[in-house]
Amino acid sequence: MKRIFSAFLLPGIVAGVLCAAQTEPPRPRAIVIFFADDLGYHDTSAYGCDAVPCPNLNSLASQGLVFTDAHSSSSVCTPSRYSLLTGTYAWRRRGMGILPGDAKLILPLKGEQLTLPAMMQLAGYRTAAIGKWHLGLGRGKEPTDWNKVISPSPREVGFDESFIMAATGDRVPCVFIQNGRVVGLDPADPIRVNYEPDFRFPGEADAADLTEEQLNGVLKPWGRSADKQHDKTIIDGISRIGHMQGGKAALWKDQDIADRIDDAAVRFIRENAGKPIFLYFCTNDIHVPRDPNRRWRGASRLGIRGDVTVQMDGSLGAVRKALADAGYKPEETLLIFTSDNGPVIADGYLDGAPEDCAGHNPAAPFSGGKYTLREGGTRMPFIVHWPGVVQPGRSAALISQVDLARSLARLIGFDKIPEGSMDDSQDMLPALCGQDAKGRDELPEHANWGSLIALRVGNLKLTPTRQGSWQLYDLETDPGEENDIAGQRPEVVKDLKERIRRIKAANGGINQTLWSEK
Repeated sequence: MKRIFSAFLLPGIVAGVLCAAQTEPPRPRAIVIFFADDLGYHDTSAYGCDAVPCPNLNSLASQGLVFTDAHSSSSVCTPSRYSLLTGTYAWRRRGMGILPGDAKLILPLKGEQLTLPAMMQLAGYRTAAIGKWHLGLGRGKEPTDWNKVISPSPREVGFDESFIMAATGDRVPCVFIQNGRVVGLDPADPIRVNYEPDFRFPGEADAADLTEEQLNGVLKPWGRSADKQHDKTIIDGISRIGHMQGGKAALWKDQDIADRIDDAAVRFIRENAGKPIFLYFCTNDIHVPRDPNRRWRGASRLGIRGDVTVQMDGSLGAVRKALADAGYKPEETLLIFTSDNGPVIADGYLDGAPEDCAGHNPAAPFSGGKYTLREGGTRMPFIVHWPGVVQPGRSAALISQVDLARSLARLIGFDKIPEGSMDDSQDMLPALCGQDAKGRDELPEHANWGSLIALRVGNLKLTPTRQGSWQLYDLETDPGEENDIAGQRPEVVKDLKERIRRIKAANGGINQTLWSEK
């Protein structure tokens, strides 16, 4: 791992963390969370993968604090996004798995519980959510009406402005929603969405209904489903999850998704120049379906998956340029780069990624990835960029994205967090600024399996199995989690099991148990 970061250590900076001053940092005028999608620890040149050149991320890493033990709160997207925006572990609530595209909003509204964006609003920041959302829209028993103003939406949880995808690129509806309205919708062609099993709209032909010859005529080479989940409505030559009819004028073009999201972010920054801003920017890259713009084709040596990673890097460059053009100086701009969960190579499409990525471990030196409790599921690329305040280097501090809520509260001087809000978030501002090399004492790691939780304490990790047994690993000597030492350290297993029990019982406990845990 030292080899990975050696290029970014400046003369005189030793391994560990440093900060410009051992004092409270100033309040930044711009705070940006750049949230990539399904990006693994070892997926970019900034973290040692030379096959995927990311010059903008390399620049960020060379000027920022690069974390080697930072984590999402879950190894899947919806729970990790929920935790980041609320400061609360998603596994404490029911219905917090990967949401369908027509799901109802799961975030608390303003007045119900304080969210990160609502806090930033109260502190005087102009707030925006741009890009992938996947946290639901609307409330109530009736299906969401995509042809009217959708409420509640990001506005009701604390975002002044939003330009979002309802869910993911592989789920319908395949439209952008700006401030609660579908962009470009023709009222004469209303949108209808349905996720019921075996459903068909009148006259609809899913990918599952077509012959091989018919599919060859309508699908892009990389748009063919690899499972029965992704073989529904075909939009822009790609089969999707769920059924959609209508809204043809509003449908996105997959090769333009990154540009549309980038343009929305640039517009928000430009139109609010001079004001304090908080931007939650979520790329669709490198989530499936992978369909990069033509200018990024062949930009990597890892095929289409590597190319969309380079496209993601282009989005980072666009956001940074927009900040500079709008007059936000580097020393007054805090930019945090990270990803929502661990990597996955094959994820529902026959896009050639397994063949193109043969020999590439996107989580190296760790094992596992998206959907798993292994270290690669939640250990994320994480860079804090704040020139003049946070010194360049690297940090081994143990931190979680759930900690951003209270850490940013301290940074902006917000001391009115009500009881019942941000309960699982810890103030890690000293670690984020390079003043604390340790970070958390313990860290729960969650997959998409109900309430099963692994626990990190230092380099030791206790992991439950679905069968009710426990495995213990020493990540210092075994980062790939290959050698279970639970039988050699029964006293440690007992202690960490009790810690997991205590964590689950805290802050309201948990509301779901899908497997027996002994």
